[in-house]
Amino acid sequence: MDQIKKRMEALRVEADESSSKAEEYKAKVKALEAETTQKEQEITSLTHKNQVLESEVEKLEGSVKTYKDEAAGGAAAGTQAESMQRKIQVLEDEAEESDRQIRELNEKLRQTDVKSGHYERKVQALEQSRDQWETKYEEMAQKYEATKKELDDFVKEIGNI
Repeated sequence: MDQIKKRMEALRVEADESSSKAEEYKAKVKALEAETTQKEQEITSLTHKNQVLESEVEKLEGSVKTYKDEAAGGAAAGTQAESMQRKIQVLEDEAEESDRQIRELNEKLRQTDVKSGHYERKVQALEQSRDQWETKYEEMAQKYEATKKELDDFVKEIGNI
């Protein structure tokens, strides 16, 4: 009997240990279930966040496409601006060349005006000289006529003698 009591005692201790282990395992199962529930909630929350982020990514991709399109338009505008800058440079060069030609023409005009003034003075001097020569010619023509008349008169007088 002693053996049976020992055996019973051993079985009770074993049953107590098993019971305490079972409770310990139940507590672990509850903790794991709670942890699983928490993890499932986290998964649900992360899934929702993922969906929100995917939606945000789609919006951002749309924005990126829009910005790329605008950048392409901007590049075209940049190309057009460069073309316009080249045209402006060409026009500025042409304007500078025109200014240079105008300065040259103004200098030539000034020189022509100076020459014109010089020639006008020469013309005036020549006209005065011409007028003096005409006056002298007329005087000489009168003297010639007078002398011719005298000569004719003298020839008549000599012819009458």
